Amino acid sequence: MNEKIAELLNDQINKELYSAYLYLDMSNYYDDLDLDGYSNYYMVQAQEERDHAMMFLKYMQDNGLKVTLKAIDKPDKVFENVLDPLVIAAEHERYVTSLINNIYHEAHQAKDYRTMKFLDWFVNEQMEEEDSADTMINRYKLFGQDAKGLYLLDQEYMARVYTAPTVAE
Repeated sequence: MNEKIAELLNDQINKELYSAYLYLDMSNYYDDLDLDGYSNYYMVQAQEERDHAMMFLKYMQDNGLKVTLKAIDKPDKVFENVLDPLVIAAEHERYVTSLINNIYHEAHQAKDYRTMKFLDWFVNEQMEEEDSADTMINRYKLFGQDAKGLYLLDQEYMARVYTAPTVAE
């Protein structure tokens, strides 16, 4: 495998683990506000990101590549209101999409079709992640600024459960 692609894949492990940290931080923020549904939503999101990191790690191992774990940065975002984490999450998902697209581009340039096929799942996943993040913002703006609306949204997000991702072999 192309050395640059291997490096990007390894870096993505770290980026996914950072994403998990960021979403844990958001979960903690909402927990402090007693918004248990929002807290649950981002706890599930953190679990997903952790599994994404593991998928990259496993792909590298399965292809005989050395994995080098790096330090995970501490989340540095400051949340001042209920909307802030939602906006930051949407921005972060667009950033992750750009990272996946960059790896895909490099794999295409190198004619690394195996990596492109592996990344197809993440391309689709990122489309869903961005849509979900944007929907949460829109719903908050429509309904969440009213106490009853916020309560109903919080109850809805409490129902989210974790489902481990699966990639077709």
